[in-house]
Amino acid sequence: CNLQWSPCVKLIFILSVLGQTGWSVTYTYTHICALKGSTVDIGCSYSYPNNRNRGIMFRERLWFIRNEYYGPVDLRTDPDYTGRVEHQFHEKDCTLRITDLRESDSAEYKFRFMTNQYGGSYTGSPGVTLTVTDLQVKRRKSSAHTELQCHSSCDVIDPPSYVWYKNGQKIEEETSLRVSVGGDDSSYSCAVKGHEGYRSAAVYVPKLPSVSVSPSAEIVEGSSVTLTCSSDANPAASYTWYKEDGQTPLSKEWWLSFSSIQPSDSGQYYCTAENDLGKRTSESVLIDPPSVSVRPSGEIKEGGSVTLTCSSEANPAATFVWYKISGRTPLSEERQLVFRSIQPSDSGQYYCIAVNKLGRRTSEYISIDGKCEWNNFYTFFSNPPKTSLYDSEIFLFFSRLYLLIIFSF
Repeated sequence: CNLQWSPCVKLIFILSVLGQTGWSVTYTYTHICALKGSTVDIGCSYSYPNNRNRGIMFRERLWFIRNEYYGPVDLRTDPDYTGRVEHQFHEKDCTLRITDLRESDSAEYKFRFMTNQYGGSYTGSPGVTLTVTDLQVKRRKSSAHTELQCHSSCDVIDPPSYVWYKNGQKIEEETSLRVSVGGDDSSYSCAVKGHEGYRSAAVYVPKLPSVSVSPSAEIVEGSSVTLTCSSDANPAASYTWYKEDGQTPLSKEWWLSFSSIQPSDSGQYYCTAENDLGKRTSESVLIDPPSVSVRPSGEIKEGGSVTLTCSSEANPAATFVWYKISGRTPLSEERQLVFRSIQPSDSGQYYCIAVNKLGRRTSEYISIDGKCEWNNFYTFFSNPPKTSLYDSEIFLFFSRLYLLIIFSF
């Protein structure tokens, strides 16, 4: 069926393109406006002189919108129209049908025919201007309401009547519709009255925004982190980022980036998505890179027990790994590293790493010296400091005195 609701210019006569005597192409309309996705028939008829001495044979009958160096390009061979054009050539009818109209089909269409007679070719020019329009819902926002207006590119010349839909259900037959800003999650669309099968795209309040963190894998302190806000909305939403403890916008983009993530960046972050119909706020996402500290359980003595504890206030909770600075093999994957009996071989520097999905932190080094005080004293006296002779004699005197006191006990 012909789904053009009306020509953009209503003619009170039939346009006939006349050529030499007896040759003509007649178009029903000079301008046609049709909906995207619909089917249009461009009415056409043609005539030619009646030559009784020679029978008329058609060598070529075609519709075209453009010329190449070799002549007009038949729409039936144009890849942009493959499977979408039909010619209704019978007797002197030359109607063109185009299905599944696209906005790119807007053009001037001409019919041409060629016969076996001398000078027997003719093109109907000017042709028919076809405008393919897609209905759009335009918006005019006030503080409490948004006025929706159904619009097409043909409205200025010949405005049609429109039908409005709310959540797919017909509600009014008006050109415009007033709705409350942020009043609900309803969607609105419109259609030309009489052609309700070809509706505009629906407009609606943004859906609840979602926030994603990139990269989703382990994030190393100092690396870049990006939060992304997304929401389904029509018209498209604008985004704003906030930190939960502040009201100052951090970003007006759909992303929020940290070039070098630090523990000071810890906190709850959320975004808002807003268009003319309303505003929605996402749930908060927690950014909390792990922090870490190490403490021993008590005094470190040879033969005594010592527990090193790795602490972190990370959220999500961190996992721990212990290392000795002189080796690469993990000593423990627990929060605590336990020494039942400290030995000289345990001497060295130890550290832990706290890891969660937002990053990793490395503790400061903690030193363990497994040598007892006597061993330290012996080492000291085995290697007395290099001093003057007088100082050395005083040093030896007190050293002997110290040893005498010790052995007397």
